[in-house]
This record gives sequence, structure tokens and C-alpha cells, in this order.
Amino acid sequence: MTAIINISLKTGVLDSQGKAVHHALDSLNFKGVDDVRVGKQIVMKLSSEDAAEARAEVAEMCEALLANTVIENYEIELIK
Repeated sequence: MTAIINISLKTGVLDSQGKAVHHALDSLNFKGVDDVRVGKQIVMKLSSEDAAEARAEVAEMCEALLANTVIENYEIELIK
């Protein structure tokens, strides 16, 4: 089973990397971009075949290490 974890800053948290990317796109004359938010994606191969067990384990990983839950949200997608 594969777990895909998307981590993004919570609404209201300043995204300085996103602002830098937005500014760079604007300076390259890409004018249709209103806002940019930068996040991260983690893809991991799991040995578990039980979706509920895998989701719980990945959520525990996110809470303990992968995401800073004070300022970040995470979403877990499981693919068999």
C-alpha cells in the first residue's frame, strides 16, 4: 500500500516561500497568479494491507514527526 501525505500551512500562517514564488512568477510576467502557497508531499510504501491500520499509523507519524501541527495541516491518501 502507498500513502501520500500532503502537508500545507494552515490558513492565516504567513507563507514566505509562497510569497517569494509569487513574486518570481510576477517578475517573469506570469500575471494571472493571484496567490501561491507552498507545501510538501511525502510518498511512502507501507507493508500494511489494512487501510484503517495504515491510516492510523501514518496519522501517528504525521503527528509525531512529519507535520508541525501547530502551523500545518496534513491530508492522507492511501492507494492499494
